[in-house]
Amino acid sequence: MKTILNVIWLVLCGFWMFLAYIAAGILLCITIIGIPFGLAAFRIGVYALWPFGYTVVDRRDAGAPSCVGNVLWLILAGCWLALGHITTGILLCLTIIGIPLGIANFKLIPVSLMPFGKEIVRTDQPFAGR
Repeated sequence: MKTILNVIWLVLCGFWMFLAYIAAGILLCITIIGIPFGLAAFRIGVYALWPFGYTVVDRRDAGAPSCVGNVLWLILAGCWLALGHITTGILLCLTIIGIPLGIANFKLIPVSLMPFGKEIVRTDQPFAGR
């Protein structure tokens, strides 16, 4: 079922959101200071390409630098990427088949707003967040 959902997701919105994250990552990697933000954009972009079968967990070792990074990320790219998820989520929810995909799009909004201090893990791994 994960594969079918991932393929439908890829065709309807995954590829476009992936391109948005890659564009944001390239723009953020232009400066040396922006490289960590660009790497976060690339990491989330891959997750936005194939979201089913993976989940986001909080990292316990994240501290104050991740909080500062999240504030900067929110200003630089987070708001725009979250708006993309909101738009595609609403459009997907207009059809019955698209409702699970729209809900998955809404679940991507928190990680698109604040990616630092989060880790993307497979859902079938026991104790994935530890």
